[in-house]
Amino acid sequence: MDRRSFLGLTAAVGAAAVVGCSTRTPAPPPIAPRPLVVPPLARAATDRSGRRVLDLVAGAGTSSFLAGRATPTWGYGGLPFGGPTLRATRGDRVVVRVRNDLPETTTTHWHGMTLPATADGGPHQPIAPGETWTPEWTVEQPAATLWYHPHPHGSTERHVHRGLAGLFLVDDPEPTGLPDRYGVDDVPVVVTDRTFAPDGSFDEAGRTAHGLVGSTVLVNGAVRPYLAASSTRLRLRLLNASPARCYRVARSDGAPLVLVGTDQGLLPAPRDAADVLLTPGERAEVVVDLVPGARVWLRSLPQDLGAVSGTERSLGARDTLDLLELRAPADAAPPPPLPTTLPHDPALVLPAGATTRVLELGDDRINGREMDMRRVDEVVPAGAVELWELRNTHTRPHNLHVHDARGQVLGTHAWKDTVYVPPRSTVRVVFRFGRHADPVTPFMYHCHLLAHEDQGMMGQFVVVDPGMSAGPVTGAHHHG
Repeated sequence: MDRRSFLGLTAAVGAAAVVGCSTRTPAPPPIAPRPLVVPPLARAATDRSGRRVLDLVAGAGTSSFLAGRATPTWGYGGLPFGGPTLRATRGDRVVVRVRNDLPETTTTHWHGMTLPATADGGPHQPIAPGETWTPEWTVEQPAATLWYHPHPHGSTERHVHRGLAGLFLVDDPEPTGLPDRYGVDDVPVVVTDRTFAPDGSFDEAGRTAHGLVGSTVLVNGAVRPYLAASSTRLRLRLLNASPARCYRVARSDGAPLVLVGTDQGLLPAPRDAADVLLTPGERAEVVVDLVPGARVWLRSLPQDLGAVSGTERSLGARDTLDLLELRAPADAAPPPPLPTTLPHDPALVLPAGATTRVLELGDDRINGREMDMRRVDEVVPAGAVELWELRNTHTRPHNLHVHDARGQVLGTHAWKDTVYVPPRSTVRVVFRFGRHADPVTPFMYHCHLLAHEDQGMMGQFVVVDPGMSAGPVTGAHHHG
């Protein structure tokens, strides 16, 4: 791995690059640059009991990515592709009414949220066409950039690929000293990729062993977008929403990014990073300072995946991809100094006698077993702090996302919920689990290369209080 990259060092924070797929650098698409579209904030109401109530509808639409071509897509909240940004503050009691206007059953999973299993939105909470699912929970975690997407068993890649994804921002009541004006200097950057068929539709047939990997990059649902900034300091909330491709994000001018946060919250202090590498499902918050009048590209650079010889080209690891052009204002006051420290939960400490669980990732299986929705693979005590040893026995890259958990790669301070595990390597992660016991409703852990997940590279666990026995699993007849 590139030793300059903060997130590229598995020993440092446990995040890095996974796969691309094209065998050559994709040519610029035949479309003129267009302004970056910032997803709208979802409107929230407060009911009589003080709960924050949000409405979200999943439906079909039509999008225009390439000139003169219409693309059938799916989206949330009236958007034809993607979804509005949901927002809540730590301590809020949240209710989300999710209606399914799609022609098939789906789910909506709150990726990175710690909450009761019945509100998680995994494959055990299906929403049939025409039905509404109404989960409710209290936000019990620090400020972080989370996201939401479908999770139907065996169909997650297809539903996400058609466009269903959006951000869910968690705030702390106290200010951080970072840019915080949503859509102005605090900007979501949702990166994904698609290959287009001649008629403009998404190509859902061409795939590698890693799934659907596209030749055209979309940022917030646009090709070759630019952000005309009104200030010279930007906080960018990066999300890799691709089914399989990774992005090694850097500035085109060679200046460092300032990394301030990872999946599950802020770092102890801002730090320079030559580049930031994100696997599917991972997030990072970076601060970019611009020279007045300058234009700088966020760019994905080639990666060293640590894969076996000859596979980098087929994985797309040699691609260079322009993501987003940043256009600084000609006249702007210089920004104030960044804070030297940030609100941050301290490092996790393994208690004496803590449980260690070993997960072997290989051949699209975990510990040699294919996902079975009726089987409980692990039983975790409520609120437990455990060591999970992730062993990639494969020649392919994999990562692992654990629901209802916040963790740190052993010896680090970066909070994660999705961790890259390079080929033929072991990554040890300390996870803290939620406190909501439910012996019959499971949470998932799985590779977030979505084709691998759909093919069975997933397991499930239940959270129990002392004296509880696990199972039988409820809702196991629902297979998406």
